[in-house]
Amino acid sequence: MQAIFRTLDAAAQVDPAGSSIMMIGMIVVMVALMYFFVFRPQKKQERETNEMRNSIEIGDVVSTVGGIIGVVVRIKDEMLLIESGADRTRIQIQKWAVRGIEERAHPEAHEDKDGKKLKK
Repeated sequence: MQAIFRTLDAAAQVDPAGSSIMMIGMIVVMVALMYFFVFRPQKKQERETNEMRNSIEIGDVVSTVGGIIGVVVRIKDEMLLIESGADRTRIQIQKWAVRGIEERAHPEAHEDKDGKKLKK
């Protein structure tokens, strides 16, 4: 029984400076993991989305975050005028509301001679 108490006393007298360094090291490792698994991929996705929105041209078929699909008729700064539906209803939206480009007006302008997509 006394051997157990001696072992517990020895464990309690561990160097407190060593344990604080270990704790700081664990925090640094956790921050690094969060950066590589959360923040870095999120920034990459934002950059790709911004490139897609900046490459919109007149005649492209786009879909909005609200689910509206239409053809781009006019581009002015951060605003787009899209034409949607059989009755050709025109709706003015902001660029940030574009979720994706469904069809390019001039796909050859965004591909090289081998049919591969060009990066801007």
